Amino acid sequence: MLSFDPQSAQQQTSPVATPTPTQSGNGNLAPPDNPPGDRNTDSCVPRPGQTEVVHNYRNAGPAPGTLPFRWMYGSRVAAINRDPRIQLVQYNEDTCVLRQNVCVHWAAPFTYLLFGNKGALLIDTGATADAAHYPLRATVDAIMLRWSQMTRKKVPLTVVFTSGEDIAQNQGAAQFAGRPETMLVPRPLQAMKDFYRLSSNWPESGAKVDLGDRVIDVIPTPGAHKDGLTFYDSYTHLLFTGDLLFPGRINISHDRDYLASLERLQRWKQTHNVKWLLGGHIGMQFVPGKDYPRFATHKPYERVLQMEPALLDDAVASTREVVGKKLALIRPDFILLNGVSPDEKAQVFPPEVPNIAAPYPF
Repeated sequence: MLSFDPQSAQQQTSPVATPTPTQSGNGNLAPPDNPPGDRNTDSCVPRPGQTEVVHNYRNAGPAPGTLPFRWMYGSRVAAINRDPRIQLVQYNEDTCVLRQNVCVHWAAPFTYLLFGNKGALLIDTGATADAAHYPLRATVDAIMLRWSQMTRKKVPLTVVFTSGEDIAQNQGAAQFAGRPETMLVPRPLQAMKDFYRLSSNWPESGAKVDLGDRVIDVIPTPGAHKDGLTFYDSYTHLLFTGDLLFPGRINISHDRDYLASLERLQRWKQTHNVKWLLGGHIGMQFVPGKDYPRFATHKPYERVLQMEPALLDDAVASTREVVGKKLALIRPDFILLNGVSPDEKAQVFPPEVPNIAAPYPF
């Protein structure tokens, strides 16, 4: 078993190893391993004296990566859909984005798999427990096998949640029960706090998970869910926000906690570089302020997943408008629902959000 302990890692302020920062942080970029013009081909080759590949995650800027402009968008009749049950996108060599087929579950949640030199982290597990319909574990196992062949080493897996109470993000966890070298963070609120050692100062304190030179920050962000967490990756500069902030209908369970969590992330953004915010779902169309109804299995005009960091400032200002009110507030990239039904048919558009007719079919 690999010595990977998220509870002790939270006491650290930096990774155990401190290799020299690089521009991409991927592989051994210094000559002669990677002469000018090469494309990081050394990342699968151990250096002299090594038996396994060790990646450098201390990069000068955000590690490069790509996301699709358009995801698989389902079918009008879910039963006839023939797309893969899980869409896999390799953001970069050590970061994968997985999305559940919208015809398997209408919420089509996203799951994120991150690798470090000594461990792998799976953020959220999707909305379906049945592996026959949603083969998450088999998919993760295949990715990890390929990665281990590339780096010539095996690493254990830790499964965490942006919310343990959100059934659209945690049902696939059942597939990992009994999996060797796998740690599942407990989902009950108090057990989760104890695991990260957050009980004494929740939600103001934070934690760290060290994957082996790749450190993930754990930031408490209750409000959409009472156990909400956001994860920040110091390698890619991505902020994984789950249900707290995503392009869709955001159901606020406790508005003052929700505002405090957004303000906490806003302060975080002032002292950390953030490339994108990646939420747990996509519900909006590319038309500003327009979204797909719940249970829709055909979403051909979705907004992109990634959100610019400035969107966090809009979310803070918008949340201040809804605190203490029963209100559905429409913004270009999300809709805040405070004390109203998730199926609220709000049609009041602020002046700055153009009421453009959505494309047909939708």
